[in-house]
Amino acid sequence: MSTLEHCRACGSAELSLVIDLGLQPLANNLLAPNDSVAAEPRFPLDVRVCEKCWLMQLGFTVPPVRMFADYVYFSSFSAHMLRHAAEAVTRYTQEKSLGPNSFVVEVASNDGYLLKNFVHRGVPCLGVEPAANIAEVARKAGVPTLCEFFGQQTAERIRAEQGPADLILGNNVFAHAPDINDFVAGIQALLAEDGWAILEFPYAVDMLQKVEFDTIYHEHIFYLNLTPLIPVFARHGLEIFDVERLEIHGGSLRIFVVHAGRQRIKNEVSATLAQERALGVDGLAFYAQFNNAAESVRAELSQFLDRQQAAGKTIAAYGASAKGSTLLNYLGRPSGHIRFIADRSTYKQGKLSPGMHIPIVSSEELVARRPDFALLLVWNFAEEIIIQQQAYLAAGGVFVTPVPQLKLISQSSR
Repeated sequence: MSTLEHCRACGSAELSLVIDLGLQPLANNLLAPNDSVAAEPRFPLDVRVCEKCWLMQLGFTVPPVRMFADYVYFSSFSAHMLRHAAEAVTRYTQEKSLGPNSFVVEVASNDGYLLKNFVHRGVPCLGVEPAANIAEVARKAGVPTLCEFFGQQTAERIRAEQGPADLILGNNVFAHAPDINDFVAGIQALLAEDGWAILEFPYAVDMLQKVEFDTIYHEHIFYLNLTPLIPVFARHGLEIFDVERLEIHGGSLRIFVVHAGRQRIKNEVSATLAQERALGVDGLAFYAQFNNAAESVRAELSQFLDRQQAAGKTIAAYGASAKGSTLLNYLGRPSGHIRFIADRSTYKQGKLSPGMHIPIVSSEELVARRPDFALLLVWNFAEEIIIQQQAYLAAGGVFVTPVPQLKLISQSSR
């Protein structure tokens, strides 16, 4: 564990604070009811920006093995993620003409939710997943999975054993890799001469503009815009030839990467860079108000919870997510405000939330217990959850979304 002194990408010591969320527990470190809460570790959670390359990154590093050795996030519990993955696989299979002689590698492949689509198409593939418990689930589902962290050394070994990859995928993993240069070097080492690497990650521009501070947690080392990524890939002989904006996760980017000179750079790349320049991504003023905006969200939500408790209303939460952990711990101890957190994942049910130690129960309990309000901690999947929880809304329940401003969702408001 260490405090940041130099930019993880370019090495500059010119770092400025963007936001400080205080001491926080690991966001996916759910406790068992008999665990000692006194021994639960907390670490600084703040974000800084490099004034040389404009890469946003955590100011404190927790070793990845502490966060990913045993993991509780399973992508298959989200219907939205399953659809998103299936649609992407269909598209990439067509655009890259993938078949039985191709090779696809997914970094942070989780429980195989995406790669199983390639398995069903007869396209050879391999998942690289550091969480042993999740890798085992993927293998049982018929998805070949290597239980390791991805980097240059792992990539070179995969290439030596199975050949170069025609397609490398990384959904919501790029921001997790503490050594960004080693990660990109791994892509360069494994990627076939005419191969593509396609990475998706939350877009920092959206995070800042929409005050999505709850997407900050210790697993997310980086908060990525396109501007600082151009030199990172160039350093390793790679180019971003296309970029797309996605709505998923509150706003994401999808970048397409190739060996330098292998593809014409599309206009979308220069257009996105121009948009970022116009916003001021390459200047400190763009980042200056984020901390104050987050404090305003905290104050508004705290006042709302206090008013409802004083009025005798019951409050629960939905979604035992990492972003929910950041939000609740930033709020401070809810003082009995939140009675339980409902969640679909059977791997989370029966546990306690990090830091706040709120009981996590099945999603069915939301209807069974009928709290007056349910704080929607997974607001990025709001549409999906509202459809799943129609019975709760029909019974008079109200969802509360806290970001970027407090909003109430009831049966009558839809």
